[in-house]
Amino acid sequence: MDGFDPSATSVEQYLAGTPSFRTDLYATCGTLMTHAESIRLFQSLGTKFTPELKAPSVAMPFRGSFTQEAYAQKLIDEYRAAGISPRNVFAQSFNLDDVLYWIAREPAFGEQAVFLDERVDATDGYAPAVASLPDLARLGVRIIAPPTWALVELDPSGQIVPSAYARAAKAALLDLITWTLERSGPLASGGGYYFQSVQSSIQHDSDALLLLDVLARQVGVRGVFSDWPATTTYYANCFGR
Repeated sequence: MDGFDPSATSVEQYLAGTPSFRTDLYATCGTLMTHAESIRLFQSLGTKFTPELKAPSVAMPFRGSFTQEAYAQKLIDEYRAAGISPRNVFAQSFNLDDVLYWIAREPAFGEQAVFLDERVDATDGYAPAVASLPDLARLGVRIIAPPTWALVELDPSGQIVPSAYARAAKAALLDLITWTLERSGPLASGGGYYFQSVQSSIQHDSDALLLLDVLARQVGVRGVFSDWPATTTYYANCFGR
């Protein structure tokens, strides 16, 4: 669970910064696992894998020799060492160069590598991101994942419908994943960041299901990341997805 207090003057205060609408119930008394250990755990549970190559918090190349490319390669190497089929791994990154590296150097894994697209958050970044989608497809990107709000908009009657981004992605034959459901807290005030493009239509917590339904049945997303997957599971079970 992400949470911190930037004004803290001690480690304890810094870690005690979880927002009031979240919980630390599942964030205590745990044991931090290595990536390789997590692969073994998930393998034993029969799941697939969605690892995100996080942006380094140190200057790269680290210690002069560990490059960004080596970092991206190490993630894939640990799946190969564990005997995991590339078909079960959806490696992802906000760094397009990581995705392009996997496509070029590890094509079996790169075939379903996911570009997490936060370019829409830049000032005036939405239109250029939409315009770039055919170029990304030509570079070999097959799955792209923007935030939820980028995939929806309101029609003149105030109904939630697929956005220009969603339509352009489908026209470019890109598969879509999106993030993140269940991160907004109570929705009575419009839902905040993840609902910003449809904010005037969001009045109740149950409206998350309206958004999810449009994403699933009209946008046609391949998956939805969720901080608390009860809603996505409930929806999937009801509609046989």
